[in-house]
Amino acid sequence: MERTFLTLSAVLGFLAVALGAFGAHGLERFLAEATDGAKRMEWWTTAAHYHLTHAIALGLVAWAASRSGAGAGAATVAGWAFVVGILVFSGSLYVMTVTGVRWLGAITPLGGVALLVGWAALAVAASR
Repeated sequence: MERTFLTLSAVLGFLAVALGAFGAHGLERFLAEATDGAKRMEWWTTAAHYHLTHAIALGLVAWAASRSGAGAGAATVAGWAFVVGILVFSGSLYVMTVTGVRWLGAITPLGGVALLVGWAALAVAASR
């Protein structure tokens, strides 16, 4: 699992930096015309921040998975929870920003719960 999580960490980290740069340099002009453009830029910034933070955390999970015999199951749960959390939390905010479809905000907390599950499972893995 550690190879899978390390690879996902690198790919998701790359995407986080690319999407963050796009938000800072390309999206700002697009959103300047929208009446809620400033709020939507905040969503993008939050999405990119959580995306990158949890891509790095996924690298930590890869390390934990390689070192935690008894905690390997919890490390696996943590890794997949971080992946789901990034996709749902950050993904819904990215889509909300670009489309302005606010009902997607109802999905965002589910991604947040997945991120919390990831941190809790990582704590379990580390304690074993």
